[in-house]
Amino acid sequence: MAEEPISTFSKKNVSTANTTSGKPTKVTLTASQSKLVSRLSHFFVAVSTMGSALLTTSGVGWVNLMESQIVSAFFQLRGVITPPADIVILAIDDQSISVPEQYYNSDPHQYAYLEPLKSFPFKRAAYAQIIEKLVKAGARAVAVDVVFDTPSSYGSEDDRQLQAVLKKYGSKVTLAALYESFESHQGTFTQLTLPQEMFQVGGVTVGSVNFPLEADGKVHKLASEFPKLLAANGMLMEKAPSFDEAVLSAAKIKYPQPKGDRLYFWGSAGTFEQIPLWYVLDPPNWNNYLQQGRVFQDKIVLIGSTDKLNNDYHPVAAVNPPERMAGVEIHANAIATLMQNKAIAPAISSSVLQGLFVLVLVGATVYVANRTKSNMKRFVISLAAAGIWGGISYVCFIHGQLIFPTAIPMIAITFNGLSYLGIEVAREKLRTRQLVTIFQKYKTSPVVQEIISQQNDLQDLLQKRDLAVSGRILAGRYKIVKVLGSGGFSETYIAEDMHRPGYPRCVVKQLKPANTQAKSLELARRLFHSEAETLEKLGTHPQIPQLLAYFEQDDEFYLVQEYVIGHSLIKELPSGQGLRETQVREIIKELLQILVFVHDNGVIHRDIKPSNVMRRQTDNKLVLIDFGAVKEVSVPKLENSEQAPFTIGIGTRGYAPNEQCFGRPQYSSDIYAIGMIGIRALTGIAPHDMNRNEDGEWQWKNQAVVSDGFAEILKKMVLDDFKQRYQSASEVLAVLDKLQIYPDTNLSPQNDNSNLPTIPWLGD
Repeated sequence: MAEEPISTFSKKNVSTANTTSGKPTKVTLTASQSKLVSRLSHFFVAVSTMGSALLTTSGVGWVNLMESQIVSAFFQLRGVITPPADIVILAIDDQSISVPEQYYNSDPHQYAYLEPLKSFPFKRAAYAQIIEKLVKAGARAVAVDVVFDTPSSYGSEDDRQLQAVLKKYGSKVTLAALYESFESHQGTFTQLTLPQEMFQVGGVTVGSVNFPLEADGKVHKLASEFPKLLAANGMLMEKAPSFDEAVLSAAKIKYPQPKGDRLYFWGSAGTFEQIPLWYVLDPPNWNNYLQQGRVFQDKIVLIGSTDKLNNDYHPVAAVNPPERMAGVEIHANAIATLMQNKAIAPAISSSVLQGLFVLVLVGATVYVANRTKSNMKRFVISLAAAGIWGGISYVCFIHGQLIFPTAIPMIAITFNGLSYLGIEVAREKLRTRQLVTIFQKYKTSPVVQEIISQQNDLQDLLQKRDLAVSGRILAGRYKIVKVLGSGGFSETYIAEDMHRPGYPRCVVKQLKPANTQAKSLELARRLFHSEAETLEKLGTHPQIPQLLAYFEQDDEFYLVQEYVIGHSLIKELPSGQGLRETQVREIIKELLQILVFVHDNGVIHRDIKPSNVMRRQTDNKLVLIDFGAVKEVSVPKLENSEQAPFTIGIGTRGYAPNEQCFGRPQYSSDIYAIGMIGIRALTGIAPHDMNRNEDGEWQWKNQAVVSDGFAEILKKMVLDDFKQRYQSASEVLAVLDKLQIYPDTNLSPQNDNSNLPTIPWLGD
């Protein structure tokens, strides 16, 4: 009676037949082990919960950094929203710097009105004309984000023109001041740089343009917070209102006391409307595009640089590095923040209360998660809770302009979830160890044997299956002696052929289809017959195991092959110790000679490696084994990989070239594998431990004692581009023969084919 295959297996609840009592044995953890695991779980969760609360209370730098990054993420997740329409930026941009100069120089008489802008920095007269035109057009306020702290380079008359306009319209104008740091013999001090006194006339308001930077190096807070930062560090010598507050004062706009200290950004750079500065002085643009200035009516106009060469660009919370925002645009966001009462504030002002809040929040998620007994469910609940809290924080931030502690609670909750997952993994490891003990005790059970063959972490028990399968007879003829190896879908045995004199030994490979449905079995049957036919052809070579028989039994497929007595080539390649060049040449030549036969039969091996090469004991010849990964080529050699039929990537890391890994094996793929065997033999270094240079070539020559000619041959055999390798095993053999006759011949990849014969491909 056939054994029932097991298709699924859960290590959480496994029973095996007790051969003595007939009672099932259930795998469970001992009481002491269970208590220890539970205590570890509680310990990790408690440390995480308390630690998150203490970190939040401490407010250390990297905690502030993470919370600031959360704020940036919220802005970026929200995207751009429509900014207030009553704020316009008059931009000193690339056009304003280059276009006026170009026009004026081409015809100074026709474009005389652009003369104040013909070179940068602009004349003060240009700002005077622009301020006058804007105020007359009905602008509510004009703010100039330029510090006029030194006399004009164009002369005193230039300064007097600006002064005259400010005397007349100064009540609607705001000028910029700047806090600057200076070094002296007494240390660093900060000084407020104001506009020249001659410009502080006519009711002009003055405000500082500095913004403080947060732990992430970005602008988050209003400019009014900068003097507070200086005062806290004992560096404040003179205080001035912020530029944004001064602008609103000039515009006669009353706004509520901000509830917070952080900017509300409407978007990234370019969100607020920008008009090139030179349009105001250009009559066609002023009359048409700017509608004779009506676009500025009742609006706050900010004049400032958006040209990146002026270096007034700063990282802000609304954009990702390396993108930045011009200072004048930051001021536009700040003015809008104050006008619309959208300043962002901490939901909990006290750091102690913030820590208590985090303790309650994380503790509550622990309580909810522990309502279930399953650690996997606790893990899922924790991840869900972290995501939910992130969503709640986002909604409160965007719609309520409130910042709750977010990063630290989410990390703590996620860590708790990972702790639950880790504890579950630890439990599974303990259960597996107990399973191993039970399986060793009941290793002769067919059910246990099937379970072992399906579980990677129990593969070490396969060697102990010899006793279980020893003596089993297949097809009424092949008596299993021992297990050679096992995988998820195949198993290899050494067996005795009881129908031949002396019971000679053979190798039996059992192929187990993953799916036993009728269609899957039929497909497996066709592939099995195809592989058997290929092995039958190849087995006629004296250095390839001969196929003796193949058969099907109980929906499983068996191949019977010649048993090669000897040892694997890998035993001849000790790690860290290279062979002599003459030995390596013989190995390479012998393998290539076998490969000529394989390729002449239209077959690509696809898994040539030292462990698949045997040194036969009887004649000391090399034998190429394990043709389970062969690909039969039914068409002539193709010119490029795009034409090649696509197949599944099969092979062994280090010995399989790229095209094979991507499912397009070539004949030269096998040549590559033999070349890598040669390099390993010379260096004693496995391929996965070697390095490549910038061109993708293997770096090995300096670690081997090898002639230049032979090194060049190996180098070409393992080139990354299969088109540049030798295209046939016969070609490589010819080059090796020439090297043996003429050892000083230059065999570089550029000229090693000039006088050598090549063997035409099958079908050419």
